[in-house]
Amino acid sequence: MPPEEHKLKADDAIDRFCRQYLQLERDLEYPPTETLRELDVQDNIYRRIFADNALAYTPPPRYQLRVLKELTSRIEASIEDWDLHGVSDDLMNALSSLLARQLPSETTAAQQKSYVTYTLSLLDHHGNAAQTPAQITLLESRNLISASGTTGLRTWEAALHLGQFLCTNPMLVRGKRVLELGSGTGYLSILCARFLSSTSTIASDGSDEVVANLPENFFLNGLQDSKKVRAMDVKWGHALVGTEDKHWNGGMPIDVVLGADITYDKSIIPALVATLEELTGMFPHVTIFIAATERNQETFKAFLDVCEKRRFKVEEVDFELLPRQSQRGPFYSDQVPIKICKIQKASGI
Repeated sequence: MPPEEHKLKADDAIDRFCRQYLQLERDLEYPPTETLRELDVQDNIYRRIFADNALAYTPPPRYQLRVLKELTSRIEASIEDWDLHGVSDDLMNALSSLLARQLPSETTAAQQKSYVTYTLSLLDHHGNAAQTPAQITLLESRNLISASGTTGLRTWEAALHLGQFLCTNPMLVRGKRVLELGSGTGYLSILCARFLSSTSTIASDGSDEVVANLPENFFLNGLQDSKKVRAMDVKWGHALVGTEDKHWNGGMPIDVVLGADITYDKSIIPALVATLEELTGMFPHVTIFIAATERNQETFKAFLDVCEKRRFKVEEVDFELLPRQSQRGPFYSDQVPIKICKIQKASGI
């Protein structure tokens, strides 16, 4: 392999590893043996994710320790001649520092929120690790479902996939007024407001806890003072306009509605579709994009059946789910199909 091609391959492996680390992936793809034993590669990894002040928002200490242990172990195993290669002093010092810390127990750590950073590779036109990539950082509870039963404290795969679709087709939200239903961590709303030039975006959810958490994630992405995005409590099946309200949302129209992984339970489908009906009644030209992970095909079919009965026009969007080895960020499973549907009010209704 020519030296230039070898370097590009090594850079890509390092890039993938660092991006997966920031996303708190459980099964990281470590660079190959012949790459890891090179000191400049180790220094690169250290500077990017383990050095002091390398990251504004770091992964939890227990995660850092687990990854550093595995990384240094793999480096040691890769070395055939210790006169030629070795383990970076910086990496070993970082490992020693973590080992000396009093870390929370696994049970306690599982209850805590963590910073998760997603890399928007489709917006990284340079394809160069030296360039600052487009990223979204969120505070998530990866292992916790709240007492209210909400799953909105972490970002799910359908949101990542729908986000990739929007990055590929930014004209769908550019200059548009966007409403996200069941926004959870606000991933899609932040994507639209910060990177895809939506005019305004409402991140809505029916969980008070989730809505209360959204401003913190806006802050992490520099949107704390922005008028382009805000959080709103929207409970499906409840009238958007109350008896004392003349208009919803101050009379401002909505052009695009987004929803990801919001059709997971048959029991909520009638309320969800009722809200979609009310929105299309207010804004007849609104376009709705729903993404669903088909863990339960019967549930998603039930959603489509109700839409058909309510005389919505439903069109499945052709957008490929990339195999894991081709993903450059965000990373998500390629084992479960994810469907994206475009829904509009049927003409003449």
